[in-house]
Amino acid sequence: MSLLPRTAEEFSSAEYWERFFKKRGEKSFEWYGDYNKLCGVLHKYIKMQDKVLVVGCGNSELSEQLHDVGYKHLTNIDISETVVSHMNQRNAERRPDLKFQQVDATQMPYQDACYQAALDKGTLDAMASEEGGELARNMLTEVARVLSVGGRYVCITLAQESVIRLAVEHFVQLGWAVRLHCLQEETSAEQNDDSFALPVFVLVCTKFRQPMPTPILEFCLGEDGAPNRLPLAADLLATVRERQAYSVLRKRLRTRTDADADSSLTLCHAKTGLPRYTLTVQDSPPAAKVPRFNQFAIFIVPQGSETAWLYSSSEGRRQLAASANFRRLVVVAMHRNQEYADMQAVQSELSPMVMDLAPPGMPENQQVPFLSVGGDLGWREEVSRGVSEHSGEYCVENVRGEDGELYRRLVFLSNAALVQSESRLVSSNSTSSHKKKNKKKIKQPSSSSSLSVHSGFLCCAHHEVMVAGLAMLGIGKEKNKDVPVSVLLVGLGGGGLPQFLRDFVPGVSVEVVELDPVVLEVAKEWFHFRPDDHLTVTLGDGLERICALEKEGARLFDAIMFDVDNKDSTMGMSCPPAAFVENSILHKVSSLLTSKGIFILNLVCRDSVLRKDVLERVSGVFPAILSRKIDGEVNEVLLCRRQGDGVAVLPSLKQAGHDLQRALRSGVNHSPKIDIADLLKDMKVA
Repeated sequence: MSLLPRTAEEFSSAEYWERFFKKRGEKSFEWYGDYNKLCGVLHKYIKMQDKVLVVGCGNSELSEQLHDVGYKHLTNIDISETVVSHMNQRNAERRPDLKFQQVDATQMPYQDACYQAALDKGTLDAMASEEGGELARNMLTEVARVLSVGGRYVCITLAQESVIRLAVEHFVQLGWAVRLHCLQEETSAEQNDDSFALPVFVLVCTKFRQPMPTPILEFCLGEDGAPNRLPLAADLLATVRERQAYSVLRKRLRTRTDADADSSLTLCHAKTGLPRYTLTVQDSPPAAKVPRFNQFAIFIVPQGSETAWLYSSSEGRRQLAASANFRRLVVVAMHRNQEYADMQAVQSELSPMVMDLAPPGMPENQQVPFLSVGGDLGWREEVSRGVSEHSGEYCVENVRGEDGELYRRLVFLSNAALVQSESRLVSSNSTSSHKKKNKKKIKQPSSSSSLSVHSGFLCCAHHEVMVAGLAMLGIGKEKNKDVPVSVLLVGLGGGGLPQFLRDFVPGVSVEVVELDPVVLEVAKEWFHFRPDDHLTVTLGDGLERICALEKEGARLFDAIMFDVDNKDSTMGMSCPPAAFVENSILHKVSSLLTSKGIFILNLVCRDSVLRKDVLERVSGVFPAILSRKIDGEVNEVLLCRRQGDGVAVLPSLKQAGHDLQRALRSGVNHSPKIDIADLLKDMKVA
């Protein structure tokens, strides 16, 4: 026998409630928790001497329990004649002064300002489910009318978004103060699979003599949690959604394990509301042989390492979990713009909620180990932040890598898990070789002014492969000595790749096309990018520049490189944008190349069907394609040529790599740190 409504709209039907209570009989259906769960917050806002109107009382025991602990001025109303008759009979002898009346909450017969509190347990949820929520608005208007100044509407709710939005907007418009408590769920490991997953909220709206000119919106975690003031109703709704999502996730994690799931949640700073930790849960496969005591562990990712493949990808986290050999591993990443004292402080901060994420069946008193790399939190220093019209907010930061070296990164915060550009840093008074001998002793510098970019070190592996691909031009062969090499590069980033080409590849001249002027300024100011006669920058759209060059017909390039990211995150291809590999553009690229010129494409495509389509289009214009996958990344670099085929190119590639390696020259301050032959050995025919 189902007692739950078939549709949400049935909640607001008087006929439904008639059927519900007739079927339920003597059993009290406590939808939103019993008195023991609710008493703390109810006693906080409703005084014993208050005249209290209980709206939509049903056959809940809550009014009886409140009466028994001293609340003697309760008026209980409900639209159901059946339940009112039943409740009056049930309390006739024991609680003769406890009143139950059949009243429509949208048309109450009571005088204005005659109650000090109105208590609602689920009634708003039921009435707001009507299309448009007109019943609920009428009820709230009546509640506001019968409450005196200083009176409170205390509503126990599941906080469905449409319901809580309706109530919050209604009382904000009236100029009342609005506070929302999220009651903590039980964390017992004995909680069964059928227990309710969603948290219960208590909405408290307080009436003022004069309407508040500025909305007062507050959120509290637990019955005694400190109120967090929020500026907008949208922020309050977002907070509710986060708590509901966390509760559902917590329930799922406490009842089962799933090695293929990629569950994560973000913990925010209690006062500022800013993200502080992101926790990702990784379970071991059922077949894994995990020691009996290795049930659960927490891994703290060093600051600055959260974008590494091992921590940022599902495959990497599975590998990390397998290496740690725990039944469940929670990988914790720390956020930018947050301060963390030390590992002990982080452990203390996370420990209170750790058991919420423990695997099912784990004893509550079992110790949970915290793991890390090298026992410290890593180091990160933000040196600049700004906004780009094209890419949104960005930051430039210095980090210490797990190798002990210092790096500078450009990150667009719309995709904070992706490092846009990265360069190695060296101190003005030390050398790279000295640092390699003393990795463990490196200290973060106190000032960014003492650091400079190591132009001979390419941090991005795909940049190294793109440089190595120039071996196909025969650079370094005796017959090509002093022959100039022209390169068109679409996508500047921090400028590391074009600057490396200019500084170390003999005879090269580079034109970079960059859409975003902010990126150019960041490259100059923070990545020591210095254009000159051999390295020029054209600001504008890369596709438009290619079309213009083809139309001019005056220049040919020995190499054209695409290293441009896709701002559309819904695509299965994050590099390049789809328009860059359309047939029309590929033909224009071909027409801009010299007879032996090469097209080098950084391709990042997670969609196998889309990748196949891209390769077919590229091969239709460039029959000879070699591919090099980047270890631990989705990237692959395609080396494309119009003549011949990839099979014919491979045998000569090794020697060509040696020739290019010998031809690389030393720069003014640094030598190139690249192994061309090693980068080319894994080239395959695409």
